[in-house]
Amino acid sequence: MATELTIGKLADAAGVNVETIRYYQRRGLLDEPAKPLGGHRRYPVDMVKRLRFIKRAQALGFTLIVSLCFAAVIVGLLGVETNTAV
Repeated sequence: MATELTIGKLADAAGVNVETIRYYQRRGLLDEPAKPLGGHRRYPVDMVKRLRFIKRAQALGFTLIVSLCFAAVIVGLLGVETNTAV
């Protein structure tokens, strides 16, 4: 897999719709990468895992806010840096 993905490739890899990613960005669940001049935004491959995590938590009946809290706790426990605000 590539090191960076377009929004369409990210959506396909995570099994979600492009609009789902945009919605999560508006809600603050995902960072929106800077758009290079005349180019397309590129998303890190590890964002696929975050999207799948959120969708699994939702499938278990958790809200988006609770899913975000779970993700923040797990990120904290693993010592992984993230730019997404909680």
